[in-house]
Amino acid sequence: MPHPSIDQSKPEALYLQVKNVLVDRIDRHIWQENNLIPTEQELMKEFDVSRTTIRQAISILVQTGVLERRQGKGTIVKPQKLVGSLGRLKGFAEEVIEKGQIPTSRLIRAEFRDDLYHEKSMLKVGAEEEILLLERIRFADDIPVALERTCWPKDLGELLMNEDLNQAKYYEILERHGIYLKKANESIIAINATIDEADLLGIRAGEALLKMTRLSFGIHDRPIEYTKTRYRSDQYHYDIDLER
Repeated sequence: MPHPSIDQSKPEALYLQVKNVLVDRIDRHIWQENNLIPTEQELMKEFDVSRTTIRQAISILVQTGVLERRQGKGTIVKPQKLVGSLGRLKGFAEEVIEKGQIPTSRLIRAEFRDDLYHEKSMLKVGAEEEILLLERIRFADDIPVALERTCWPKDLGELLMNEDLNQAKYYEILERHGIYLKKANESIIAINATIDEADLLGIRAGEALLKMTRLSFGIHDRPIEYTKTRYRSDQYHYDIDLER
């Protein structure tokens, strides 16, 4: 009998129906990253369709980067990039968790500074005041994905400094203290990794990075976070939802 998700009477082509079932298995981690999927023969038997139908479904997923054919081995589930959405205000850890991975961090620097004049101007902080500078490497399942540099007004920085900054989820800490993000302005450009950045991220110098700059605001439009994050372009991309 054909697979219950395959309906010959539907106007949708059979190979697209098969493709959707395969994607669902990957999304639900029934098929794990880097693991082989069943053979064409096994899928033909399961779905009760032709080899051409199975090959069409798999070819779409290979072309879109979901699957990868390995010579002499078969077809594997390709590790997927983290996806940031330009319509939602969320932190790196939330994005990693949504993908079913484990976020971790390694703190590089945590210090109060009074000489970061551009950052202080973005945060609307007085010229004589200090702000907190935090720098971390962000990991997804132990793979270094991003270098994060955040600046905070001193009162918020003091809250963060009471936490384990290797594991801290900044937005959750603020929310525990009744401080909520309302909106953010964000820009993204392509850059090339410096020698130091490449060393920290485990890539070659000159490789492409995505540089995200974010200024976040609280409930009363107070600037509360100024962040510059450099993402490995082989591990991360953005989705943009557009409506008309």
